[in-house]
Amino acid sequence: MRQLLAGTGAQVRSAVALAELTTLRVGGRATVAECSSTEALVATVRALDAAAVPVLLLAGGSNLLISDDDIPGVVVRIATEVVELGADTVTAEAGANWDAVVAKTVRAGFGGLECLSGIPGSAGATPVQNVGAYGVEVANLLRRVRLLDRATGQTHWVAPGDLAFGYRTSRLKQRDDAVVLAVEFALDPSGASAPLAYRELADRLGAAEGESRPAAAVRDTVLGLRAGKGMVLDSADHDTWSAGSFFTNPIVPADQVERVRAAIRQQLGEVPVPEFPAAAGVKFSAGWLIERAGFGKGFPGPEAVARLSTKHTLALTNRGTATAADIVALARTVRDGVADRFGIVLTPEPVTVGTEI
Repeated sequence: MRQLLAGTGAQVRSAVALAELTTLRVGGRATVAECSSTEALVATVRALDAAAVPVLLLAGGSNLLISDDDIPGVVVRIATEVVELGADTVTAEAGANWDAVVAKTVRAGFGGLECLSGIPGSAGATPVQNVGAYGVEVANLLRRVRLLDRATGQTHWVAPGDLAFGYRTSRLKQRDDAVVLAVEFALDPSGASAPLAYRELADRLGAAEGESRPAAAVRDTVLGLRAGKGMVLDSADHDTWSAGSFFTNPIVPADQVERVRAAIRQQLGEVPVPEFPAAAGVKFSAGWLIERAGFGKGFPGPEAVARLSTKHTLALTNRGTATAADIVALARTVRDGVADRFGIVLTPEPVTVGTEI
């Protein structure tokens, strides 16, 4: 493999433990080609594709569940880190740490990205997943994405309208025909935050929904809220050894909403149910459903190597010695329990490699 990739600029290592490169800290071993420049990344992917070598792209490793088996082919580690500020934009290479990108914009006096503070992973992953938090999604602020088309080997910029954004998804998700090389976001030079659209955050800031506050104050508050839920990476806190929210909030089609409401009433009686309008249906809270299905914080107990976070029922966590198989088993238990009780099948958010939920 070193001979094939000679001259690409990639650093090639064999038998690398992928558990060291993912926030869940699970995964088998693989040959890794680390690319610290966009030129090296493009050349490496082109060379591997030309030789029909299987490729797994990995940057921050925050939204991946990789099997315990060795991974065939080559893992291309995206380690590009350049971040450039413009008059009202920020452009970041795909491997740049996302929270570092947000922090840089806020320190420079810009607003816009502050609600997305503390989210682990890389800048290049944000449009793939249409990352969102506290009422803001990447799709709201993205100006363009630079892609490598693996079929042609050419690079080009695409507009948000070409990416078919949806709730925690895009045209780039669950596909491997394009590689994100860089992202560009619009910023507010005034330093004001995006309008506050999440009640918990607005309340903490003493604001009404729809108002703005200084971006720095919003960032600090978001980081505090996320830390309280175990959603800011901390190597000493096993509640953060996770892939973040493991299941997406389910959107139930309009013609099935009453069935779901009836199932909830049958199980729980007349209780307030968190519901939110969504395209062609209603969005329910996955965390609320999980807890009401009997899976509380810390499930299944302190002796388990894979548990729900003690701070947040949506996070599946590695308590230090869990394997991918342990995480998968817990995910299936939670998914099936919610389906049995309420008739809603939760969808995992992380991308799985070599395994299935």
